[in-house]
Amino acid sequence: MSSCWTSGHYRRVAGPRRPYSARVTRLVVAAGGGGDAVAAAMLDAALYGPENPAVVLTYAWDRLLVDPVPGPRTPADFTSLGRMAPGVPAITASTEPVPPAGSTLPRLARELPQTFALIDPRHGVQGVTGQLAELVEQLHPESVDLLDVGGDILAHGDEPALRSPLADALTLAACHRLGAPVRLLVAGPGLDGELTAETLRPLLGRLVTTFTPEHAAAVDPVLEWHPSEATGMLAATARGIRGLCEARDTGFPVPLTDESPTVHEVDMDDAFKRNSLAQAITTTTTLTAAEALSREICGFSEIDYERDKATGLASAPPKSFEPESTLTRVASYEHQARARGVTHTTFRHLTEVLNLPGTHRDILKALLLTHCPEQYTPPLWHIPPTT
Repeated sequence: MSSCWTSGHYRRVAGPRRPYSARVTRLVVAAGGGGDAVAAAMLDAALYGPENPAVVLTYAWDRLLVDPVPGPRTPADFTSLGRMAPGVPAITASTEPVPPAGSTLPRLARELPQTFALIDPRHGVQGVTGQLAELVEQLHPESVDLLDVGGDILAHGDEPALRSPLADALTLAACHRLGAPVRLLVAGPGLDGELTAETLRPLLGRLVTTFTPEHAAAVDPVLEWHPSEATGMLAATARGIRGLCEARDTGFPVPLTDESPTVHEVDMDDAFKRNSLAQAITTTTTLTAAEALSREICGFSEIDYERDKATGLASAPPKSFEPESTLTRVASYEHQARARGVTHTTFRHLTEVLNLPGTHRDILKALLLTHCPEQYTPPLWHIPPTT
């Protein structure tokens, strides 16, 4: 069987399969890019095991932790791309970002068994929908899942803690517009620090799975270097870590509970009706138009935030890394965090709170692991109580 598209709806017709459909495939759409792509590999391991790894359709959007250029990367920002379908590039083991751009996707492609296809948001929701349509026609997947870690894909758009609505809204609107069956999954309710688990709980449907240490092990090597906080906390809770974790540049407190490693299904229509931005951008043909609607509906654009932050980082004088003073400042932070009831933090947050550039994150981590290895609860940093 092959497929075609009529009036935006999917139907099967007789015809030959194309090369990528030689094996049964699953397609997972990483709603926000970044850590959602790593979580997609965990989901694939949890639901289907190691046979015939999924195709993960994801943004190359690592924010400023890895990529000094604001906004999502496009195919022009990479060399040696493969091709999943005429309009869908694939990240291969040979793919590299074109400087000054940066991306975690090429390394993910080298280290994980899943195939990573690149979302190109330049043409708005209609463009992403077209990419999805091509992939479904090419792959004939047995399932299509849209995965969001944290649950901010269920935001109205006016929540005070909302930070990154545009990426999720683009993929939600595209999957809703597709017309083919797509299952919306939320993993780690509240772990992204945008909507709380309490807010999300009544919106979640049936429990699909609960991640275990075995599932986390599928991405353990990746999380040693990947900067995603939400997916890092997801993997940590899958291994049984509980407590209160400070994350993001603002030190947002995220509870790590028995609910944290769960994955729930959410009704796609309900999610779309709830997400004001997804509804508004559904007919957009450019990222610029979608971004303008984000400013109008949410009061901001996450790409504007990145632009402003990138300007500040570019004008900041270079900083040297001084191990002894850094250890003293970490101890001071831990003392204050302990008083707030904090039990864990991310290395991204530590880097931010110490006012270190993102390029110093790995140096900071190596320093701390050398001096206090017992406080490392992968991939988080443990803040033990005073003894």
